[in-house]
Amino acid sequence: MEQRINALEKGQNAFKAMYGLGVYLAKSSIEKPLQDLMYFRVSQINGCAYCLDMHSKDLRAHGETEQRLHMIAAWRETPFYTDRERAALAWAEALTLVTQGHVSDAVYEQVRSEFSEEEIIDLTVAVNTINDYNRINIAFRTTAGGYQVGAFAVHK
Repeated sequence: MEQRINALEKGQNAFKAMYGLGVYLAKSSIEKPLQDLMYFRVSQINGCAYCLDMHSKDLRAHGETEQRLHMIAAWRETPFYTDRERAALAWAEALTLVTQGHVSDAVYEQVRSEFSEEEIIDLTVAVNTINDYNRINIAFRTTAGGYQVGAFAVHK
């Protein structure tokens, strides 16, 4: 598959605006490994090869296990994820798959039991942000495989 446009190179002004969300999220109370876990699952749902490559590498750098990476599509059926992670994954999936039904009260109650209102807002911003990146990378067929851990690191 051939890349259509190098969006990172040609869309620098657009990405500057998006990077602001990354700076905000880096300072949020949502831990980076949890953000990356959500990013990985959302990218899996959306079929974004570039983001799957990126976030699997970032997760491994945070010490994530191969077992949890391989099992994330079936997270509901495994004992490998905490209640906080399960709530975040349920929230991320519901927001990503919003066309299949709006976010249910049950999912909202699940996320509310594990996160503060401010954290839920931050989770929502994180999910929306990765969905944006997925759609950009899918539209322009950004080539997967070349990401280096920390290449887009934002520091608190």
